Formats: sequence, C-alpha cells, structure tokens
Amino acid sequence: MGRLSWRLAKVAEVRPETPRVVTVALDVPGWDGHLPGQHLDLRLTAEDGYQAERSYSIASAPDGARVELAVERLDDGEVSPYLAGELRQGDQLELRGPVGGYFVWEPSRGGPLLLVAGGSGVVPLMAMLRHRAASGSQVPARLLFSSRSLDEVIFREELERLEADDDGLTVTHTLTRAQPPGWAGYARRIDAVMLEEVGWRPGERPLAFVCGPTRLVEAVAGDLVALGHDPARVRTERFGPTGVG
Repeated sequence: MGRLSWRLAKVAEVRPETPRVVTVALDVPGWDGHLPGQHLDLRLTAEDGYQAERSYSIASAPDGARVELAVERLDDGEVSPYLAGELRQGDQLELRGPVGGYFVWEPSRGGPLLLVAGGSGVVPLMAMLRHRAASGSQVPARLLFSSRSLDEVIFREELERLEADDDGLTVTHTLTRAQPPGWAGYARRIDAVMLEEVGWRPGERPLAFVCGPTRLVEAVAGDLVALGHDPARVRTERFGPTGVG
C-alpha cells in the first residue's frame, strides 16, 4: 500500500524543455520504481490549509535514479504555474504513486510499437522510449508527434538523438499552427491518411499507445480501428481540452 500513501520528495532539478514546459526531477526516498506509462499524484498545500492535487505522467525510465515529470504551465491553472514557474531545487513536494497498469509498456510485451502523441501527451510515451533505449530493446518503434510549433516540441533534441542512435526508431512530427521556413514535414492535425503513411500496417499487429487531448485521442483511436487495427491492441490515455492545471 506504500504507493497509495503520500510521501515527501525533494526537487533535485528543474530544467526547461520548451517555453511552457519544464522537467521536474525528484529524489523520492523509498521509491520502488515504476512502469513506463504510469503516473503519480502531486499535492500542494497553501499556508491557509487549502490543498490542490493533480496527476502527472512519469517521463523518466524506471531504471533511473530519479523520478522525472514534465509539467506544462497553464495560465489559468492552480498548480502548474507554481510547478513550472516558482519551484526551485531543494523544495519539497508531496506525492503518491505510481498509479496505473493499463497504459504501460515494457520490452517483454513486444511490438512493433506505434506511439501517437499530442502536446504533453508525449510524456508517458517518452518514458517508454527512454526505457526501450536504456534496456537495449530491439522492438521497432514509431512515434507520431503533433505539436503546435517547432518551439513547442517537448523533448525535441532528445528525440533527435534517440532516433539518430537507433535505426529501429522513427520519429515523425506534425506542426499544426506554425512551421519554420523550409519545413517539409506534416502541417496539419493527425488524420487517417497520416496514420496510414507513418504507422504500421494492420497485419503487422502493432501495439498502439495514444495520448493527448481527448479530441485527438478519440479521433486517432477511431481512425486506427477504421484502418483495420485490432481494437484490443490500441490503448489510450487522455486529458481534457486544457489538460490539468
């Protein structure tokens, strides 16, 4: 029951990923590890006793020494402006977890992998890719990642390195609102044609993990099934129109 109890964690590092997203690295005494794709709950308590809780996907691979989260600052949020703007090394946070057992992947579960993300929905998928790389897994993987602009691509440089170091990984971006000069990639929301061009054929029986805003997740899952993919091999995780703040 330890994972369901609140415990204190110390902030080891806060580093920027994009203008609105930071990675928060935590040292968690007694942490027993997690599975790629799981999340944890954070609780903040104000001086007057008011408490706010939010769930955040774990971005780090389970074999790391620290637990890492990626937090997007939402201007109207209660929690994210503090985590992404005021949190400092040495601060303490209350957390519990890890939580979740459905939206998880380990190399033993096989593949090939089709990972589809919208915005910060890439976070649990990044945990899968980091674990895949750290474990030396040869399971083929393809990531289709939708972002508003190139500056808002979370983990962009690390994804480039992972792809360059591994011929079994393909990363494809689509930029829905703004594209840099000379951009030759996709410039629209993910649709069935894009999934057919980028993804695996249904006969290859990929394991698909789709994460992002509810609208994107529902559309992608529906398109995959319509293309002939096995619904039992399409797993989804979603958040609301503005995410969680």
